[in-house]
Amino acid sequence: MAFIKSEIRSGVYYDSVVLMKLQRSLSEQPGVLDAGVVMGTDANKDVLEQSNLLIDEVKGAGANDLIIVVKGENEASAQTAIAKVDELVAARKSGNVDQEYRSKSLESAANRLPASQWVLISVPGRYAADVTRQALGLNKHVFLYSDNVPLKDEIALKQEAARKGLLVMGPDCGTAIVNGIGLGFANKIRRGPIGLVAASGTGLQQVSVRIHQMGGGLTHAFGTGGRDLSEDVNASTARQALDLLSRDPDTKVIVLVSKPPSPKVADELIEAARLVGKPVVVNFIGYSTAMRKMDNVTFVTTFDETAELAVQLSKAVNHKDLMSDLNLERFSSGQRYLRGLFSGGTLAYEAQLILKDYLPAVYSNAPLKKELRLADSLVSKEHTLIDLGEDEFTVGRLHPMMDNDLRIRRLEKEAGDPRVAVILLDVVLGFGAHADPASELAPAIAKARKTAEDGGRYLEVVAVVSGTDEDPQEMTSQIQMLEDAGAIVETSNDVAARYVGRLLRSIGEKDLSATEHPMVSVNLSTFKQPLAAINVGLDSFTESLVAQGAEVIHVDWRPAAGGNEKLMAILERMKSK
Repeated sequence: MAFIKSEIRSGVYYDSVVLMKLQRSLSEQPGVLDAGVVMGTDANKDVLEQSNLLIDEVKGAGANDLIIVVKGENEASAQTAIAKVDELVAARKSGNVDQEYRSKSLESAANRLPASQWVLISVPGRYAADVTRQALGLNKHVFLYSDNVPLKDEIALKQEAARKGLLVMGPDCGTAIVNGIGLGFANKIRRGPIGLVAASGTGLQQVSVRIHQMGGGLTHAFGTGGRDLSEDVNASTARQALDLLSRDPDTKVIVLVSKPPSPKVADELIEAARLVGKPVVVNFIGYSTAMRKMDNVTFVTTFDETAELAVQLSKAVNHKDLMSDLNLERFSSGQRYLRGLFSGGTLAYEAQLILKDYLPAVYSNAPLKKELRLADSLVSKEHTLIDLGEDEFTVGRLHPMMDNDLRIRRLEKEAGDPRVAVILLDVVLGFGAHADPASELAPAIAKARKTAEDGGRYLEVVAVVSGTDEDPQEMTSQIQMLEDAGAIVETSNDVAARYVGRLLRSIGEKDLSATEHPMVSVNLSTFKQPLAAINVGLDSFTESLVAQGAEVIHVDWRPAAGGNEKLMAILERMKSK
């Protein structure tokens, strides 16, 4: 007849790998039908109950108690197995972590390995926040594998890390690759020019292995933890990692991967990605967008597509840095608005459609939405785009495609507004249009730019020339006159509007970024050094680092005060005095 024998050991801590191996060893003993070796948390008791191992003797065990339960074919076999626990524990190490790699505390490990930049933490979730605080106090980046860390602790830890220029990857971060060294569960991926940021552990692994299989390679792959792109955490780690990769000269392409993110946070992170100046491939599962591509950001939907595009982009030569031509320093404080002066109504409408992806609102006399209609078409408001071909402007006068007078007057007026940074206008050529529009617009543009210069400002004028080389106005000479006056000239309305949108969005982001998402940039030089780390928790993580040739010290961690939370709080207060 089956017999169940149990034992409770208070104040004893073993990591989950050791407990798993101990349970397996007990299960393999002669005459043993089943075994359970767990810490006495409610969740673990539920598991014992499902296995019919939760007997009355262990129901009262606490979360800091070790529960050992053996179900034997008879009483003798169960008792014999229980008696072998100490012998099995003596050989409990999950691998061959030599004594030279071990320390008793995080502080002593840091002293022994001063070159360490990282602390890997895989202790139970209820202790993980305190260990992470210790690591941040030692100015170490953190790979936080532990799960069941309270959300409020994650937010606080990441905010503290951001203020110090440190990364906290996690909690519940299963994988990362830093400078060629895998942390946690990671594959061996060749080095290369692709940087990866992921709030999905297996997503990070799948994309990284496919990049490798397709001939590509990684600079770094940063895990953020599954909650990072929630509204509560607000992509704290993802923003830091994106910023780091944007500054890394070895990273040519950036990949963002996430399980379903908060739509608001996803929007903000994509806006940040559009300011990077490098190609960015985005796979946010469940995130919908009407466009496949926005500037340097391309949206994909599968892991294979993500890897394939990243490898393809990484092999392209001389990506144009979309931000390098903006030169935001030219503009004075307070300059931030657009004034669009169009003669073509459809061109004006298309420009508004494009600009809505860059700017919070564009007011007009012919707006996309009625709430954006100007109260007075003669008075601009914030970002304004005017269709001068609307009926209100053509009563008793020629259409602006034939008569530049009204536009020139408006150009002069807008140039005198110290808040205006950019003026966008079209120049439409062809039969029936003004015979030589640039001859009148070019001097007006030069005068407008001089007005801004005299006021200590810089005015960007962007002109869209719509025509052909066979038009009677001679398009080449029209463009040359406009460029000689200092205008940037495009023949694509799309290209011109997107350039203006990037420029104005960048000006706005520069003003807001410091207050909305305060963080100190992570020191890039740290990530150019050979990885050295301290491991607190699973022995297997130390073994993995040793196998990869990284320097590592393993901390034989035990919860303070035997895990007694009241005593731990007292000790913490004593330390702070």
